[in-house]
Amino acid sequence: MLLCNKHSLNVRYFYNINEISNDIWKQLDCESNLYFHRKYLEALQLNNSSLYFAYIVLFDKANKAIALGTIQIVDFYLDSVQNEMQSVVEWVKCTGRKLGLISPEKAFKILTCGNTFVSGEHGVFIKDNKDKKEVIQRIAKSIIDFENSSSKNSADVFMFKDFENESLLTTTILNDEGYNSFNVEPNMVLYLDKSWSNLDDYLIALKTKFRVKARKAFKLSELLKVEDVTAGRLSELFPEMTMLYKTVSTKASFNLGDFNIETYKTLKENLGDNYFLKVYWLEDKLVGFLSGIFNQESLDAHFVGIDYTNNREYAIYQRMLYDYISLGIAKKVKTINFGRTASEIKSSVGAVPQDLTIYLRHKKTITNRFLSLFLKRIQPSEFKQKHPFKNKELIEKVNL
Repeated sequence: MLLCNKHSLNVRYFYNINEISNDIWKQLDCESNLYFHRKYLEALQLNNSSLYFAYIVLFDKANKAIALGTIQIVDFYLDSVQNEMQSVVEWVKCTGRKLGLISPEKAFKILTCGNTFVSGEHGVFIKDNKDKKEVIQRIAKSIIDFENSSSKNSADVFMFKDFENESLLTTTILNDEGYNSFNVEPNMVLYLDKSWSNLDDYLIALKTKFRVKARKAFKLSELLKVEDVTAGRLSELFPEMTMLYKTVSTKASFNLGDFNIETYKTLKENLGDNYFLKVYWLEDKLVGFLSGIFNQESLDAHFVGIDYTNNREYAIYQRMLYDYISLGIAKKVKTINFGRTASEIKSSVGAVPQDLTIYLRHKKTITNRFLSLFLKRIQPSEFKQKHPFKNKELIEKVNL
């Protein structure tokens, strides 16, 4: 733990989640949001040794904890970027090499204030009635102090991840700290009608074309056996689940870090029914899995694994989407966050795009200017937004 008190908000740095005392957790009162629960954060840190974890806690003048920032440092390689982003990356590699600003073969160390593995605003918790701009700015400055404090904290790039539109009036303060803002793929969100009591109610709300599509998916997936997975069952499934996860993750445009599937065991042990896993069997072959968390009034879909050789014939992924919806309705959540990627198919089940803004800066001023040119070239992939509901009000809520 390190202590810094040069400003009106004092800062303490912690290098293990279990270093943070019970008194601090009580003062923060943040654990109703499971992304800021010590047991969730512990599961990530225990099982993902490829990342370096740290935590920033801010204290007011009365020495009461009022904010928490989660830090993860990961090695990122430009060559890991794929698909529609490749042309932008080739420009970066070529231009950066000519200017002598970057070495494409070398890993960038990215220090992220946010959650490397989940889309959403999960990097900074601020207590109610606190000056959010002051807190964000203080965390931004403290990250620089943190990075300078030790060689093991070293990073090339600093990132604040995934702010919703309503937070942007606050987070624009990051521009004053040299950060560049940009958007990548949107988070796809489904708003559930409170009158739905089961999946049949959801299906009735669909236009005929989309209801027929759903029925076809259920018919194709009839041979799949779906199993709810307990923590005790996971160990024997890890090898096959890891293979299925990598099959999906390698198709993504880019991943900040590889998720260790063994994290699931700790998440199940620590969070119980709030964390869920289902696996899909075709006879004796594992052909898919889904995972997710019930957090406050939302169901957040996490990683999935899919055997693409059987996906089309047995509608594995389509079935997963409907299973997420069925789970959400049963739990009476208000929203299902499907995350990024596969936007069009997610829109076909009723999800709408939610913009998430990322802030990024390089620690070297000249390279940061070059970085801003690169970020201006990044555009979210276009997709055709589907409108599956009879009642249009069920579709457009996110953008109102």
